[in-house]
Amino acid sequence: MHTPPAPPRIVPATLRDIPAIIQLAEGTWEPTYRFILSREQIEYMYRVIYTPAALKRQMVEQHHTFLLAHVDGQPAGFASFGPQPPAEGAPAEAVPTEYKLHKIYVLPTQQGQGLGLHLIEAVEEAVRRAGGHTLDLNVNRYNPALSFYERRGFVQQREEDVPIGPYFMNDYIMRKTL
Repeated sequence: MHTPPAPPRIVPATLRDIPAIIQLAEGTWEPTYRFILSREQIEYMYRVIYTPAALKRQMVEQHHTFLLAHVDGQPAGFASFGPQPPAEGAPAEAVPTEYKLHKIYVLPTQQGQGLGLHLIEAVEEAVRRAGGHTLDLNVNRYNPALSFYERRGFVQQREEDVPIGPYFMNDYIMRKTL
């Protein structure tokens, strides 16, 4: 008799988890983007986003919350999200209602088993608990994950070309009302 796999354990990451996040990024970044971006752009962006100092800055200064997903006790994926800056003219003390999913990556060996779904549901639940009403994300216009987000209820809002150093990410901005 086949036993279904145990659900992943999803926990908030701390600064001590930065090495695990980097290890997951090393296993997911290149396979995710190799058919979309040049090797030079992949390497440049990785160096900008995934150094220990950059991840610490995202967690501490930019208030990104990272969630780590463990399968069989091993890190297998992660997501990060945070509040959007308040709208122009909004009181600084207002509770943020708009959030952004900054990152979601699952190891290639774990893809197709529902781990991404568990991660995005954990993000959505955390945003709701924090008082958020919308969750935005950027996805490269050529990323196959686009259909994953659409199935989860995200709707394309607009196109945006995001400069990253000498390169651009050609993205869709997608939004889900929670």
